[in-house]
Amino acid sequence: MERIPPGQIVTERFPILTYGEEPRVAPEAWRLEVGGLVEEPFALTYAELLALPQVELTRDFHCVTRWSRLDVTWRGVRVKDLLERARPKPEAVAALVHAYGGYTTNLLLEDLLREDVLLAHTLFGKPLPPERGGPVRLLVPHLYAWKSAKWVRAIELLDHLELGFWERMGYHWRGDPWREERFQEGPIPAASLRFRSKKT
Repeated sequence: MERIPPGQIVTERFPILTYGEEPRVAPEAWRLEVGGLVEEPFALTYAELLALPQVELTRDFHCVTRWSRLDVTWRGVRVKDLLERARPKPEAVAALVHAYGGYTTNLLLEDLLREDVLLAHTLFGKPLPPERGGPVRLLVPHLYAWKSAKWVRAIELLDHLELGFWERMGYHWRGDPWREERFQEGPIPAASLRFRSKKT
């Protein structure tokens, strides 16, 4: 099976790309809020996150700037487990992920519910360093890396697609590396993603 998406170059390095200032959030100060269109909104501390069932997985990591790092090992908590606890409302179709420092990115709910999407706190067996998004970042390995928001602080479920920071700058609304969805070239399907009740 082919591992390298089109247009990507494999590197042994692991570049760090950050727009703006790098937030510094101590683990004891970190909080995650899960809310929006959910039945049971809640918040987690870092200690509470570590007390949940943990998953370790190894995945390839693809940056929109055309480099790929293979076999990156992460440890964290499945976002699917957190969303099941929150109980998304039927009209929820997408999410806006918020980070410390003001960064945001959008994701479809179906992408967040994949088994290998994590809130990661460990990289290669060590606590996630601040420059890589520590203490906790999102990991969405099947999409370009800008979707894996660093310093994540909230997941907000919505009934429509609301573009995040890079998406408003012209990056693709989804970011599938196998389709080379780097930049938005056609209309953004916001209207088609807005929830419609079964009665309409």
